[in-house]
Amino acid sequence: MFNKDAFIDACGKAVKEGQASVRSLVTEAVSDPASIMKELGEPKKAGIDLLHRSSDLTVINFIWSPYMTLIPHNHNMFAVIGVYNGREDNVFWKRTDNGLEAAGADSLGVGDVRTLGHSIIHSVTNPLDKFSAAIHVYAGDFFEPDEPRSEWEHESLQERDWDVETTRRAFREAEERYNAVNG
Repeated sequence: MFNKDAFIDACGKAVKEGQASVRSLVTEAVSDPASIMKELGEPKKAGIDLLHRSSDLTVINFIWSPYMTLIPHNHNMFAVIGVYNGREDNVFWKRTDNGLEAAGADSLGVGDVRTLGHSIIHSVTNPLDKFSAAIHVYAGDFFEPDEPRSEWEHESLQERDWDVETTRRAFREAEERYNAVNG
């Protein structure tokens, strides 16, 4: 049975041991999606639900609006993503002289877990007509990382400094579009 506080405590210990330990915890958690929804609630509104934040660990419950896409970005810390509702499609990018170039993709469904290394650049899409949700565990402070983060403009793929407000706005606007269509 998923317990938010116990999960966060375990992640605090596991992050010191590395990605594999965190991945094991996230894999165990998303193997029982019903217990996560019982603890955190059924995904009904897009958002960044911060579960824990410290200098060495951030745990976020991301809830993606239907058809929502987040621009390419990096974290400059390792991350582990576990989907417990819906789907999360990731496009992985590599730097080029002209910006970015797609370098691969991965589609995560319920129960799937993906580990992202320190230098990974990715964009995320919920391709479904329902809310998707995933637990994201970061080995650092997602909002104020030790190393400056970057994001890339969707159309030109030109790099700029990461701005948390751009991310928050993407979630707000996706929620507004969803509500406009679904009343």
